[in-house]
Amino acid sequence: MEALVCNKLGDPIPIPIPSEANTVIEIQKNHPIPQLNSPTAVRVRVKATSLNYANYLQILGKYQEKPPLPFIPGSDYSGVIDAVGPLVSSFKIGDRVCSFASLGSFAQFIIADQSHLFPVPDDCDLVAAAALPVAFGTSHVALVHRARLSSSQVLLVLGAAGGVGLSALQIGKACGAIVIAVVRGAQKVEFLKSLAVDHVVDSNKENLILSVKDFLKSRNLKGVDVLYDPVGGKLAKDSLKLLNWGAQILVIGFASGDIPVIPSNIALVKNWTIHGLYWGSYRIHRPVVLEDSIRELLSWMEKGLITIHISHTYSLAEARVAFSDLRDRKAIGKLMIALDDQRSVTSRL
Repeated sequence: MEALVCNKLGDPIPIPIPSEANTVIEIQKNHPIPQLNSPTAVRVRVKATSLNYANYLQILGKYQEKPPLPFIPGSDYSGVIDAVGPLVSSFKIGDRVCSFASLGSFAQFIIADQSHLFPVPDDCDLVAAAALPVAFGTSHVALVHRARLSSSQVLLVLGAAGGVGLSALQIGKACGAIVIAVVRGAQKVEFLKSLAVDHVVDSNKENLILSVKDFLKSRNLKGVDVLYDPVGGKLAKDSLKLLNWGAQILVIGFASGDIPVIPSNIALVKNWTIHGLYWGSYRIHRPVVLEDSIRELLSWMEKGLITIHISHTYSLAEARVAFSDLRDRKAIGKLMIALDDQRSVTSRL
């Protein structure tokens, strides 16, 4: 099978692009097809896999989990079941599924236990389903399970045009909250306005604090109740000045590369709650929460309550360009890698 393999830690983006001199990642055309490793294992022929910032950090060697080299990166994916173990009862060959893994989805085939797969409704696009688990799963667990966002609250989303940012906006609106989005660039501002976001701040041109305060005053609102922060840095620091008494801070990530310091004395006086959210660890510590979350999101997608906005789809051979676009924040929504090879090794093992 074809697979993207990380041979050593480092930046997968060569300068200039394209270049074969960068050997951090390579496309292997004849990588061994994985075999079923348990009676309840399922092999999925991958249709599409999502590109997340965590994948980039893992190749750089800056992610909290560091797998042994070499490895196939990748996390959430969708596809069609290609082979099933003898004790598989929940799925059959040909079923459409989506899931996520700690590694391995940047390849034409991947192995998963049947308990880790989710059926994709017939009315849902299979490529879009591959973009759902990590980005929307992160925002759903953060906003619904942890913050318990309600219709009476104000939600402020940093990095709102990225994959997790857009998912947070949609889930916030689905919860009935008043949603404020922070982005960079006029194109992103116009796109978010088309989504009926209540207020959009272009941090390239506007002062975040003044813009949000003016909006809150116009709506007779006191402040922000929930801060959703996948960015960190100065934006996060400034956002603290907008928070209400009793506000909740959701620490999602640090795309800016700068980890902010939240002053504990102010958190004490203002009764803030700070939630650290490492979504992937829910599979170990709270798997039921994670599974229920993804099932609900698939139901919402089927009903049209959420929409997966795919900025661009790349082939596996274009992975370096995809990582470059991810790093440089060129996307509005999700970046995807599609694997459309129709060669099948279908069997029941």
